[in-house]
Amino acid sequence: MSIIKTEELTYVYGKGTPFVKQAITDVNIDINENELVALIGHTGSGKSTLVQHLNGLVRPTSGKIYIDGEDIWAEPKNIRAVRFKVGLVFQYPEYQLFDETVEKDIAFGPRNLGLSEAEIAERVKWAAEIVGLSDELLKKSPFDLSGGEKRRAAIAGVLSMKPKVLILDEPTAGLDPKGRDMLLERISRYRKESKTTVVMVSHSMEDVAKIADRVIVMHEGKVDMTGTTREVFSRSERLTQIGLNTPSVTKIMHTLRMMGADLPDEILTVEEAEKALIELLKGGKSNAL
Repeated sequence: MSIIKTEELTYVYGKGTPFVKQAITDVNIDINENELVALIGHTGSGKSTLVQHLNGLVRPTSGKIYIDGEDIWAEPKNIRAVRFKVGLVFQYPEYQLFDETVEKDIAFGPRNLGLSEAEIAERVKWAAEIVGLSDELLKKSPFDLSGGEKRRAAIAGVLSMKPKVLILDEPTAGLDPKGRDMLLERISRYRKESKTTVVMVSHSMEDVAKIADRVIVMHEGKVDMTGTTREVFSRSERLTQIGLNTPSVTKIMHTLRMMGADLPDEILTVEEAEKALIELLKGGKSNAL
């Protein structure tokens, strides 16, 4: 069942000024409940502009956005309710941390929902557990946390609102490999356990390959292609044309196949590559290695 849908969505920056710029044009997307969809594209392709429309942060120049089948701009006075339903985590969300303690920062959103103190405390504990923040860290100032801990605290602040849709704009940007892998695992687990729809903007093809069900590719403000992760990454020639890549392990496996190795197509992750190479070596099927 569709939870997000756009029809001919168009946005123009600086309309009526000398600095006018077409950001997105006639964008039509359809995202189902409990999907984890990755939004990829070169810098300036319109990814961030698109996701800012999905919770009503930006009003379209033309076109419509439907959340749960309802046109979110049909009644502009109700747009605040949309922002509680669709949680948006900006790139480098740790810069949005502001309160005395991590616990108070995570509690800020639920408190604005008018919940009881007991419900707020329960949501803070729940969100902290999802992202892996200990009770000790909850008592600290958010400014005393490491970079990865700050990122998780900021995401917990959005999760504590229990949105039906979670949008993450470059959630792993600037994190070290360990921090990146931990955050991706937490996002994937949260989505599966909560049945929440997740939309993730990313420049990392490796991240996308690890956890996305489907990929939407943006180019010059339009949807260039969409499909399952394997379908999209199988179109490496087109991705290269628009300034994108396939995951590094996919490239390596493709090179080995060109050298004669009997390997399956469309390997996307290191784990898949490891399994395929072990099978290849066991069977002695190729001289390429």
